[in-house]
Amino acid sequence: MDFYNFQLLVCNGESCKDNESKKITRLLKQYIKRYNLNEEVEVIQTGCLGLCDLSPAIIVYPNGILYQKVKPEDVEELVKSHFIEDKPLQRLLYQPKENDGRIKNVENTTLYQNQKRIVLKNCGIIDPENIEEYIAMDGYKALYNSLQKKPLEIIEELKKSNLKGRGGGGFPTGLKWEFAYKNNSNQKYFICNADEGDPGAFMDRSVLEGDPHSILEAMTIGGYAIGANKGYVYIRAEYPLAIKRLNIAIDESKKYGLLGKNIFESGFDFDIEVRLGAGAFVCGEETALIKSIESKRGMPVTKPPFPANKGLFDKPTIINNVETLANIPQIILNGHEWFTKIGTKDSPGTKVFALGGKIKNTGLIEIPMGTKLRDVIYKIGGGIPNGKDFKAVQTGGPSGGCIPKEHIDIPIDYQNLIDLGSMMGSGGMIVMDEDTCMVDVARFFLDFTKDESCGKCSFCRIGTKRLLEILEKITQGRANLKDLKILEELSKQVKEGSLCGLGKTAPNPILSTLNYFMNEYKAHIEDKKCPAKSCSKLVTYKILEDKCQKCGMCTRNCNFDAIKGHIGELHSIDPELCTRCGMCIEVCPFDAIIKD
Repeated sequence: MDFYNFQLLVCNGESCKDNESKKITRLLKQYIKRYNLNEEVEVIQTGCLGLCDLSPAIIVYPNGILYQKVKPEDVEELVKSHFIEDKPLQRLLYQPKENDGRIKNVENTTLYQNQKRIVLKNCGIIDPENIEEYIAMDGYKALYNSLQKKPLEIIEELKKSNLKGRGGGGFPTGLKWEFAYKNNSNQKYFICNADEGDPGAFMDRSVLEGDPHSILEAMTIGGYAIGANKGYVYIRAEYPLAIKRLNIAIDESKKYGLLGKNIFESGFDFDIEVRLGAGAFVCGEETALIKSIESKRGMPVTKPPFPANKGLFDKPTIINNVETLANIPQIILNGHEWFTKIGTKDSPGTKVFALGGKIKNTGLIEIPMGTKLRDVIYKIGGGIPNGKDFKAVQTGGPSGGCIPKEHIDIPIDYQNLIDLGSMMGSGGMIVMDEDTCMVDVARFFLDFTKDESCGKCSFCRIGTKRLLEILEKITQGRANLKDLKILEELSKQVKEGSLCGLGKTAPNPILSTLNYFMNEYKAHIEDKKCPAKSCSKLVTYKILEDKCQKCGMCTRNCNFDAIKGHIGELHSIDPELCTRCGMCIEVCPFDAIIKD
């Protein structure tokens, strides 16, 4: 085995790949070979490092130096400076100095210090296309240990861990497995739900891109525990890199005898097949997912019976999402006592979030349950850009709600979020600043859920459309207070009457914003004003006389001839012709144009 003085971990997740990380990896290997550093430096492609705002990112071990926003043209200079001249390339360093002047280790930054990695344990550390690197990190040891136990012992360990489903429902995983275990059937199935459809969510995708073997190992353990010999990974076709690495992992596992016939010579057989979804959000609901695998239209069915009793092809079926499964090998290896010491009593463990929106550090984070929202936003996320004030955060994606700034010190766990009118969901977390219109946020998410409704039940099919129409009237200044009352009443009816989770949770963005931001709704209706100056129909553009330099820049760049005035004259904007595109604000070098 080769040992190297340095290892270069290059993020090759989907977002980094879009920023030429593949080319950077290739150039690193090229220049390391050119400067005869092959025996000292190893280049490793990894999955997501979680540092999306800094991509493409490179971490140099053993000292843990982090380089950010590396470009192909930087590579030769980086190699020469760091490995030949022994001088880290300062201009690309992230948070370069400790208090004593030493270069900061990435693990000592606030970005990482406030995290706890269980699900993302191997992401950004190992090459996801090399099974030996996963094995070196105790990979498949949990599977081996499990096969030495009785199935019910594994289920009891999970029940004691109180691992809750990370896909949004929060149902105890061990209890779900027990239902299927107790069901006597000659055929059972185990499914991984990787149909991640929330806008802005990429947690499951990143795990499959960065650590696919952890999911295969967990599914095999689950198959043994419930008595299944066949598994499916249901993943949307929009995730080509995750699909590629998942298929590589399946092939490698079979080659090493860790998947297929007589695993670890235990007599247990288990095989896994990848099934691609077409991207329907409703197929994240387990019964709709099952119909899709059966080559039927992805539409939910009434429960009970639950899939653990009658699921895929009418056989007992367990469905867990990617994040839930990624916890299982670690629980088997370390025990339920270890797991329950992390997080809170009712919500043990960690939660992975895709942190985005109006935040300095966007990316993938994993925090212990019970972490305060303030710490996520200001310690891990780095705060709100451009000196703006924090206004709210949306958790749970389209199915969640908005949590206002007065609850910024809330500990994040399942029940606390529900009590505030939101939910954990699969893990999207969108931060909003003072310039965000909360009415428009509700409109955006309703527009999404309306399009994604399968149409089976009228409450969801028709109700979401009517809700969206009312929200559009409000954001356009055409609504009255009667519309506001109908909006609230209809939201409650859709929530109560819909068949599946999509419809039942679709009104959450409306109800939470009505609860916390009623003043904004009334301003849109009564004053015909958008307080955040975001809704274009309720905003006018104004030229400030004391700042206008009469240069004509705005006039030349207005495509609709809405700005009048010659060079040397004070300009004015015709509100009838103005389309509120914002181009004049962008091009004015004197900040003389504002929204009013």
